[in-house]
Amino acid sequence: MAGGSHAEAGDRGAVVAHRGDARLTGDPGPDRDARATALDVLAEVGRGRRLDRAFGVRASAMPPRERRFAQELAYGVVRLRGRLDHLLAAEVRGGLDRLSPGVLDLLRLGAYQLMRLDGVPDYAAVSATVDLARERGEGRAAGLVNAVLRALVRNGTGVERFPDRERDAVGYLARYGSHPRWLVDRWLASASVDAVAARIEADNAVPPLFFVPAGDAAEAEGRIAALGGRAQSAGRGSGALRVDEIDPAALLAAVPGWIQDPGAALVARYAHPPSGGIVADLCAAPGGKALYLARRAAYVVAADRSAPRLPPLRDNVARVGARIGVVRARAEEPPVRGADLVLVDVPCTGTGTLRRHPDARWRLSAEAPQEMARVQERILNGVARSIPEGGLLVYSTCALEPEENEERVAAFLESHPDFRIEPPDELDLPDVGDDGLLRVLPERTGFDGAFAARLRRGAAM
Repeated sequence: MAGGSHAEAGDRGAVVAHRGDARLTGDPGPDRDARATALDVLAEVGRGRRLDRAFGVRASAMPPRERRFAQELAYGVVRLRGRLDHLLAAEVRGGLDRLSPGVLDLLRLGAYQLMRLDGVPDYAAVSATVDLARERGEGRAAGLVNAVLRALVRNGTGVERFPDRERDAVGYLARYGSHPRWLVDRWLASASVDAVAARIEADNAVPPLFFVPAGDAAEAEGRIAALGGRAQSAGRGSGALRVDEIDPAALLAAVPGWIQDPGAALVARYAHPPSGGIVADLCAAPGGKALYLARRAAYVVAADRSAPRLPPLRDNVARVGARIGVVRARAEEPPVRGADLVLVDVPCTGTGTLRRHPDARWRLSAEAPQEMARVQERILNGVARSIPEGGLLVYSTCALEPEENEERVAAFLESHPDFRIEPPDELDLPDVGDDGLLRVLPERTGFDGAFAARLRRGAAM
């Protein structure tokens, strides 16, 4: 089933997602444990917990192979929930609303295996899901689970079961593309169907492992090769490497550097603090941008308001050995005055990072961009008071929405006439526009989305 679905998706230029590990067999034992863990994670996500946190706790002690399978299942189900629910709704009499959350999660888990995992035989996906239903006290629903999944085997899971892209672009992008309809409508209001489809395709891809070496990139690539991995430049001036065939923990233990998407790395490179200057990163956890800034700065103050986020930040700083001081502070009330550069990577909707945080698409509401814009305005106004004349303020988000990006910067400049946009002209960054703003688009770069404005404070005009 999965193979046919992929062929049709390719023919239609449809949204695609990661294909499962072909070595998986659906055998009991370790695979059963992975399925059970994935189901636990889905239950926690359904109760409102973030996917990365739920998975991190539930899968922390799993062997690497089982952990990879559990991650494929949990993240895959959340990522393609809209697609799965469209297929399941056609097979469940009375609709999905009549099902308990536990039974719906079981159906999604089984349907995902049928749709995406070529290495899991259909019979194994069905029987394993039915067994899991019984183990979880859903014995009365086991017959329903069996019947619905077998109906999917008969009827298929291909793109032909979804709204036609030419006749109903919104329905196609929302259901097959597995994105909330309000977000599809929002993006289509300012972009073509092809452009939005490309963005959704990027969102539904599994993000590669990216790594920023603390030292020489060629030396890092050699060390990675010695560990049995492969590394190549991510490009676009990011300074990041794409790394394959290596465990992240082994990478961090053997090669000085940090894991960071090139989109985030580009924000730090665009910031470009003066060599030997003092820098403050006011929303710093987990620390990748602060570490990048420390390459040029004499000292970086890395602040974050969240106490639980500080230990990982301190661990990253200690591991790399950078000149960074970690403090707990609110960005609206900066713990420094007179820094040469202040970076404020504000809270945002995160619509540029939906591939890395697929659950975010289901948590957000249509009101979220405006709500976040109000938070961002308050933070920007607070930070501005700490910038000395001649100093730099870098405002950044991982969102793609104009209310959080261009409109926020325009409103700030109108109310703060002593600031002006000043990009680092000496850097060759293809994602900096003629207006001096950095825009990293997932569909164009293959990176997480990011936005940044580098603002110099001068005398009031």
